[in-house]
Amino acid sequence: MDILNGIAPNIIEKAKNIKAIIFDVDGVLTDGAITYTNSGDEIKSFNVKDGQIISHLKKAGIVVGAVTGRSSELVKRRCEELKLDFCEQGVSDKFQLISLLVVKFNLTLNEVAYIGDDIIDLRVIKHVGLSAAPNDALSYVKDEADLITKLDGGRGVLREVADIVLAAQGILGSIIEDSK
Repeated sequence: MDILNGIAPNIIEKAKNIKAIIFDVDGVLTDGAITYTNSGDEIKSFNVKDGQIISHLKKAGIVVGAVTGRSSELVKRRCEELKLDFCEQGVSDKFQLISLLVVKFNLTLNEVAYIGDDIIDLRVIKHVGLSAAPNDALSYVKDEADLITKLDGGRGVLREVADIVLAAQGILGSIIEDSK
């Protein structure tokens, strides 16, 4: 499938084993900008393309969830809307939490794909089966990630990684055909 053109063979092999995709929110699902109104309300923008693929991941038996260092009602609302398997907010040690989630979902770290963009994500990026960083992530985060997306944070990064995983597992083609 064309999605995999230009993807290194070792990344495709890693993607074949993925049973969970976990991601940061700010800088991955969003562009990282946090806007406050005069009344104190917070504004974030999410890309609909990221949301569109989640139901297909779940139908394929892939666990999908968010782990973020900040806490926000907007994030809670978006995660509920997307029907994620979990949305953990206010997390200071993402690796510790993901280690617990792996046990909860009867997985290994090798079966986890993680997408992150900042210092708080580095330990996870170093220890999961497939790690990804948005194109506009910090350089030292990209240096540690297996895959650098073509897209910047908030522009469909989750979708790009999900498409690669589903294509590597031979599932994306049938999703596309069934949608015609």
